[in-house]
Amino acid sequence: MRKQVLALVLGFMTMASFAQKKELKTAEKALKSQDYATALEAINSAKALNADTDSKLSTKFYFLKGQTFVGKKDYKVAAKAFTKLLDIEKETNKFKYTKKAGAELNRLISEVSNRAIDLYGKKDYKNASKDFYLTYVLSPADTSFLYNAAISATQHKDLDNALSYYKQLVKVGYEGVVISYAATSVETGEEVVFGNKVMRDFAVKAKSHNNPIVKRTASKKGTIIKEMAIILAEQGKVDEAVIEIKKARKADPTNLNLLLMEADFYIKLNKMNEFGQLMKEAVVKDPTNPNLYFNLGVVTYNQKRTEEAKKYYLKAIELKSNYIDAYMNLAILILDKDSIIIEEMNKNLSNFKIYDELELQQKAVYKEALPYLEKAYSLKKTVDTVRTLLNIYENLEMEEKSKEFRVLWKLMRE
Repeated sequence: MRKQVLALVLGFMTMASFAQKKELKTAEKALKSQDYATALEAINSAKALNADTDSKLSTKFYFLKGQTFVGKKDYKVAAKAFTKLLDIEKETNKFKYTKKAGAELNRLISEVSNRAIDLYGKKDYKNASKDFYLTYVLSPADTSFLYNAAISATQHKDLDNALSYYKQLVKVGYEGVVISYAATSVETGEEVVFGNKVMRDFAVKAKSHNNPIVKRTASKKGTIIKEMAIILAEQGKVDEAVIEIKKARKADPTNLNLLLMEADFYIKLNKMNEFGQLMKEAVVKDPTNPNLYFNLGVVTYNQKRTEEAKKYYLKAIELKSNYIDAYMNLAILILDKDSIIIEEMNKNLSNFKIYDELELQQKAVYKEALPYLEKAYSLKKTVDTVRTLLNIYENLEMEEKSKEFRVLWKLMRE
């Protein structure tokens, strides 16, 4: 009885094997006539018969499957089939299809990557991103294609995919460092970059070149994290963006732009104390940048630290003599005293002595603010500067200037 059962099992196996071979022959024949629909139907039937579990049929199954999906332009599935085939033949140490499958896989990688480069050149960033990513899927070792996919998606404003690609780059530890080997030509004195170290060393040994050096491009790790932070901020996830930009700054601590980006995120989060601290750090890194001092002036002014703010505005003007916003903000800061003086004047309308003293203080404030307002006006004429100057000229009883600016004020309002 046991022998009968075994015989039946072997019979079924033989029948299944025969059916699988038949389907694979059908697929093979269909592929020769480029009938990919029939080929796919036969491949699916062979799959249902477990063709990929028989070591004698599996390599042919995956080879034909790869060819079928190449014909159907589904390169992702085709690549998986060819890769599976290569793994099986390596494992069994039998390489019937390895050469053909490997060549076909390389052709696909080349075709898709060249198409991606062409699309990027044409500024079709949407499809370039898809093809760069597909190239990476076809050849996962080539992580630069994943980086190109991220850049292209960013250009297309496809933020979700761009962020996904950047996260994958971080996960695989991509840094994008390119190493090149160079030496100086003895004949021309110019630096020459060689294809590899062996070629460079051979030229140096032959004494046609000297001064061999190794060049390394900067790591893209900080740039990748920075791009992630920008995308997160654009998506309204500013808290997450701060976390990422801190990582980028840790990877590139001397980068002022990263510091300023983090500072900008704090503005969005209305965390002005943190913003102010970073501005102070920025001034240390770039002490001749007037914009940094101006920003510090704004922060400290909003924190009611007017004397400190005044120093920052004056420093910004010292570094940039035509800094109109600094002149205006400095004048506004000084004129803030006016509202306090007016309040006291209203309380002392019947006390002429105190009132007169306050009026003198008020005029002193106007005189202090006047040169900054006049400088701002000379740089750019605006309704605000004209109106403020008119008010000051009238309070200081500067009749000629009052007449001039009253006419100007009227003209600007019409």
